Amino acid sequence: MPQVKEPARRGGEGHPPGRDGGGGGGGGGSEAFPVPTARLGLWLFLAVATVLFSALMSAYIIRMGYPDWQPLPEPGLLWVNTGLLLFASGALQRAVRAARRGDGRGVRQGLALGGGLGALFLLGQLAAWRELAALGYFVAQGPASSFFYLITALHGLHLVGGLVAWGRVTARARREEAARVRLAVELTALYWHFLLVVWLVLFGLMLVT
Repeated sequence: MPQVKEPARRGGEGHPPGRDGGGGGGGGGSEAFPVPTARLGLWLFLAVATVLFSALMSAYIIRMGYPDWQPLPEPGLLWVNTGLLLFASGALQRAVRAARRGDGRGVRQGLALGGGLGALFLLGQLAAWRELAALGYFVAQGPASSFFYLITALHGLHLVGGLVAWGRVTARARREEAARVRLAVELTALYWHFLLVVWLVLFGLMLVT
C-alpha cells in the first residue's frame, strides 16, 4: 500500500482539519502537491489489486467447471473472521470521523480497535487453515483446496500490508495532532474498506460454489 507523507505546515497555522483536500473548508489554496499524489497512488494500487483479484476469481470459476473439482467444507470460523474484518473496517471509519473533528483521542481509539481486530482476522484465517489441514485438506489435495489456500493467502498478504500502514499511522497519531494525520487515516481506512469488500466477494464466491 502506498505510504503517505504529508507536508509540514507553514508558519501562522490555524488551518481547519479539512485542509488536506478531504472535503473540509478553509486553507484549500495552501495544499501541497504530495497530497493529491498520495490519493492517486492509492487509487492506482487499488485498481491493480482489483484486476489481480478479478483474474483470480475468473480462474476459480473456470476451474470449478472441470470434473475433478471437489468443493471444500467451509470452516465455520470464516464467518467469525468475516465479522472481525467488518468491525475492523467500521472502527477505522470511526477514526476517520474523529480525525475530521480534530479528536485525537478518538483517532487513537479507532485505530487501536481497527488494527487489533484486523490482526485477529489474520490469526483466525490461520486457524481456518489448521482446521482444514486437520480434516485432510492440504494445498496440493486438489484444485479446490489449492484455490482456497491461494485466495486466502493473497488476501492475507494484502492485509499484512494494511497492518504495516496502520502501524505507521498509529505511531504518528500518538505524537501528532489529529488534523496532521487526517489524510493518512483516511487513506488507511480506504485501503481496509477495499480489503473488506474483496473478502466479502471472495467468501461469497466460495459459499455459492
